[in-house]
Parts: sequence; C-alpha cells; structure tokens
Amino acid sequence: MHPDDKNRNLTAFQIWYLAMRPKTLPAAAAPVLVGISLALGDGVFRLLPALVALLGALLLQIGSNLANDVFDFKKGTDTAERQGPVRVTQAGLLTPKQVMTGMLMVFGLAALIGLYLIYVGGWPILLVGLLAILAAIAYTAGPFPLGYNGLGDIFVFIFFGPVAVIGTYYVQSGDVSTLSWWASLPMGFLITAILVVNNLRDIDTDKKTGKRTLAVRFGLRFTQQEYLLLVLLSYLVPLIIQFQGVSPWVLLTWLSLPLVLPLIREIYNQKGKPLNKTLAGTARLALVYAVLFSLGYIL
Repeated sequence: MHPDDKNRNLTAFQIWYLAMRPKTLPAAAAPVLVGISLALGDGVFRLLPALVALLGALLLQIGSNLANDVFDFKKGTDTAERQGPVRVTQAGLLTPKQVMTGMLMVFGLAALIGLYLIYVGGWPILLVGLLAILAAIAYTAGPFPLGYNGLGDIFVFIFFGPVAVIGTYYVQSGDVSTLSWWASLPMGFLITAILVVNNLRDIDTDKKTGKRTLAVRFGLRFTQQEYLLLVLLSYLVPLIIQFQGVSPWVLLTWLSLPLVLPLIREIYNQKGKPLNKTLAGTARLALVYAVLFSLGYIL
C-alpha cells in the first residue's frame, strides 16, 4: 500500500516519530511512576536509578512498537482494512529493513543504559531486562508470536504490572516490599485493558488474518467483560491495601472513576475505528490513576 497524500510530505523525523507511536508511552511511564512513588513514600528514593528505569521503560516500549510495526507487516496482519493508527511499514513510509534497524538500535540503547541498572540491582535486573527485550520481540515475531496466540494479555500484565513497578522499586531500594506487589496489580490490570480495547477494535480483521487473540478466541461478549473486570479490579486493590493498614489517601485513585463510565459505555456500544478514542481514553485513565495513586501514597 502506498502512503496517502497526507503522509507523502512527512519529513524523516515525522515518519520516525509516527513509527515510535508516542501516544503509547504514557502506558510505559505510568507503572514506573508508581514504583518511584513507593520508593519516595518509603524513604528509599534514588534519583538516578529512578530516571534510568523510566528511560529504559520508554525505550522498551518504543522498541516493541517498532517490532510490532515490521513483524505484523511481514506476517500480513496489517492490511488496507486496518482500523488503528498508521503503521509506517504497511503504509510504505519506511522499508522493513529500516524499521528493523531502528528496532535493533533502540533495544541496543535500552541494553546499554540497562548496564547501569544491572550494576545497581545485580543479576535479577539482568534477567528481567533480557526477558523484557525477548518478550517485546516475541510478541509479534518468531514461530510462536505471543500476541497471535492469545498470550498477549498475560505478558502485558506481567511486564507492565509486577515487572515494571517492582523492578523500579527494587533498583532504588535493593528490596521488594509487600506493598510493591499489591501496587503492581492495578497497573497491570489497566495497561492490559488498553490491549483489550485494541483487540476488540481489530477482532474482525484479526480473524481474517489468523491472529488468534483472546478476543478472536472467545468473542465479543467475553472481551467486553474482560475489560470491565480489569477496570473494576484496579479500583478494588486500593481498598484492599487500605484495609491492610496503609493510609486511606491511596483511595485518591477513586477520583478517576468519572473517566471510567464513558469508557465502559463505549466498550459495549462501539466497534471498529471509534474504539481508537476508547483506546486513548484507557491509556489516559492508566496515567491519571498512576498519578493519583502516587500522590496518595506519598501523602
């Protein structure tokens, strides 16, 4: 497919900016923000490890976006019927080789700055870093791509929830607190909910191209209920934490509830491209939730 007239005049910078999909970056930043707030609240905050963890998370997200762009194209999943934002490989704005090169450079940079986190946190960070890069590539690449076989939801939850939050806390404190485990859950739920919207939007085109997401495997009703459950669980966790002796300030997260109702209404009433709005709204919800949780815990 050739790029449309709107995309023909983009500069090289604009094309690569499009390829990095900056609107997805708040989803990578939100769990790290929670991990930083936990360290602040516990008096173990360290600025440099916190900043490097944030930069590493952003680079891994960008690398994953580039991998999805090129490998979805190679597998024939991105077609003219695609409902989501423009993919640069499929639109002919960049060649597969260019996107692959960009992906390797980004992951290389992530590994390079990760050396500092390995120095700070030791072998657990080395293991987590390698698994994160492998999962980012294996999501759409290889003989058994995770996102094509219904495993995307599980891996997104693991890496955007426990791995991101607990890992950020660990490189600052050298320890893992019980609360960091609890705090990782709502972030994993909400970031997974973003993926659920994506899969709901693409359910028809994914069926045609053989991409067997959970939405394709179990259908529309299951996907809508999965979204609802993930969101509801994310608001239940602060209540559980509060009953364990943490200050009621963590219930500040409930101030974001007005953002939830329109999203649920859209999940049950929209399909196709209109769900791009719901996708953006769910990403915004995850970031607002993270900010409110962080503020509540620090207070």
